[in-house]
Amino acid sequence: MFVLSVFLASLVIIPFALKTFSPYLWMDILYIADLVRIMVKFVSRRRRRPLFFVLDRFLEQTAAHPDKRFIVFENESYSFMDADRRSNKIANALQASSKYEPGCTVALFMGNEPAYMFTWLALAKLGSPVALLNHNIRSKSLLHCFSCCNAQVLIAAAELKGAVEEVLPSLREQGVSIFLMAKECDTPGIDSLTDQVEKASDSPLPHSLRSHITFKTPAVYIYTSGTTGLPKAAVVNHNRLLIALAVLSSNGVTSDDNLYLNLPLYHTAGFIVGFIGPIETGSTIILRRKFSASQFWDDCRKYNVTVVQYIGEVLRYLCSTPKRDNDKDHKVRLAFGNGVRAEIWREFLHRFGNIEVREFYASTEGNVGFVNYVGKIGAVGRVNFIHRKLFPYTLIKYDTERDEPVRDANGFCIESAKGETGLLVSKITDLAPFVGYAQNEQQTEKKRLRNVLKKGDLYFNSGDLLRIDKDNFIYFQDRVGDTFRWKGENVATTEVADILTLADCIKEANVYGVQIPGHEGRVGMAAVAVKEGAQFDPSKIFSHVVSYLPSYARPRFIRLQNAVEVTGTFKQLKVQLVKEGFDPGCIQDPLYILDDQVKSYTPMTAQIYNSIVTGGMKL
Repeated sequence: MFVLSVFLASLVIIPFALKTFSPYLWMDILYIADLVRIMVKFVSRRRRRPLFFVLDRFLEQTAAHPDKRFIVFENESYSFMDADRRSNKIANALQASSKYEPGCTVALFMGNEPAYMFTWLALAKLGSPVALLNHNIRSKSLLHCFSCCNAQVLIAAAELKGAVEEVLPSLREQGVSIFLMAKECDTPGIDSLTDQVEKASDSPLPHSLRSHITFKTPAVYIYTSGTTGLPKAAVVNHNRLLIALAVLSSNGVTSDDNLYLNLPLYHTAGFIVGFIGPIETGSTIILRRKFSASQFWDDCRKYNVTVVQYIGEVLRYLCSTPKRDNDKDHKVRLAFGNGVRAEIWREFLHRFGNIEVREFYASTEGNVGFVNYVGKIGAVGRVNFIHRKLFPYTLIKYDTERDEPVRDANGFCIESAKGETGLLVSKITDLAPFVGYAQNEQQTEKKRLRNVLKKGDLYFNSGDLLRIDKDNFIYFQDRVGDTFRWKGENVATTEVADILTLADCIKEANVYGVQIPGHEGRVGMAAVAVKEGAQFDPSKIFSHVVSYLPSYARPRFIRLQNAVEVTGTFKQLKVQLVKEGFDPGCIQDPLYILDDQVKSYTPMTAQIYNSIVTGGMKL
């Protein structure tokens, strides 16, 4: 009887104790189980012969569910079978052309439309690696991106004909074959493709066309956003793309879900998560040409969207739209993405209802990633023993002034303590490789960090500063280049920006450091956009930053802009702002300087500027 009583008591006490002392244990166990399931499936697919790739998973879905909706675009709908046949027609049309050789690298220069996906599938069937060009780039940037992956063919959308014609002489000099997705083209050196596709057969392509492909063969080249200069082409091989199939299925997405894809397909989030992910799950893709905050929820209601993606500032844009009575009237259950700030996360949930937000951390070229499977607001993931064994990583101390890791007397890096901000580095292994950038060994080598914890080891330098708290949650802090040092202290730009946007009149803020002659480090500056209907109040902003920020972190200069500039993937641009600095002679926007004497931000003048740069005024 006593034993039975103890047993029954334990049934009551143990769950209570676990909830009190290990509140996330059950979710950790489920995550480990999911991780094991993914690894088992991945290893099983790696062992298949002939070799199994993403295209083969698409063909499996087509055979199993030919009539299942795969893509919905505006008023058109395409099943898996439709996508298969259309991609066959494109592949057969290209193969029939004397200007295309199966297996050669092809650059895709198109906006979001079904033809983008059909063309990628066609090129996969032909065994061609594909460079995903940002359709917003022009001139030298376009030539740079095209050249750095050694592409021999360019396929462009009809509306981008003018952009292609700008660089046509250079492309023709390189012997590049150019196809335009149009029924006719009168420009010498550019061939129309749509008319040839319409005539082509939709019969399947022989497997022999892609028999040369291995897991190490490049599948796609995805370009970095260019926030710090010219984009670099990150090599994504077939092995990595096969792993990426699990990106949605591992987060509970199924064939019953409708995924809203309004992010650019040339970007990792749009291509990997929005396109490759549904190939695994069999979900329906609701494709949109571009993101629109005003039409976002109307689209979600119209198409019964259940899963949405976000990156960068997307959720903040949604929260900035005028409130409606039907804000919570939708079927969205999951928002999956990265880059949302904690206060926006809270506001998003409060306004739009009980949506599970799954924030993750990853990079196009990186070899480690995290996902916040617990839902802890502000975190990008959680330390997990099994995950860390499979993909070894650590945070190391970083000297932002010297722009390098801190090393001890033996030359090894020093691991950051819990609660401290450190540089994320992840060990390069067979399971977690780092392939690097196409035609750019110098930039590839910069990402390799040697002799980190012991002699001869090799780690990937993420360039990101993270922090792990006492509960093992992981938080993104800043990019290495974005954190600057002033008055002997590190200043995290994202934290300062978060504080600024709490002010009543500021809609968005982009914080960066600028150099001052005669001063060590960089002083803080912010480019801000004011909320519609509001006015910039220098005195209130002064009081706000003084109340919330230590003296070294307060933006010494503020620049007013109509809108904070972002990349095509909603990441803030800083390079040009840093270059222009705080010189009122070359900046047309209103400029202010923090004035402690009058307790306000006051207009920046040429006289004040000259006094600062000549050393007359010390900051």
